[in-house]
Amino acid sequence: MSNVIKVDPEILGGAPCFAGTRVPVVSLFDWLQRGHSISYFLEQFPSVRREQVVELLEEAKAQTIPHTTAS
Repeated sequence: MSNVIKVDPEILGGAPCFAGTRVPVVSLFDWLQRGHSISYFLEQFPSVRREQVVELLEEAKAQTIPHTTAS
């Protein structure tokens, strides 16, 4: 996810941010938890690309939901 998340101690004290921005990744989850859509989040943070959000969510899903195979 290095193309999605960047950690730099010089940017927001090293908080994980969307690469190329100063937008902390946690902001996305906070906005979603409050019931806002991804589209609304992107309107509020235009420096974040939709592709970044989708890739982040896909990676989070892959790490938290076990893959099952059909028999």
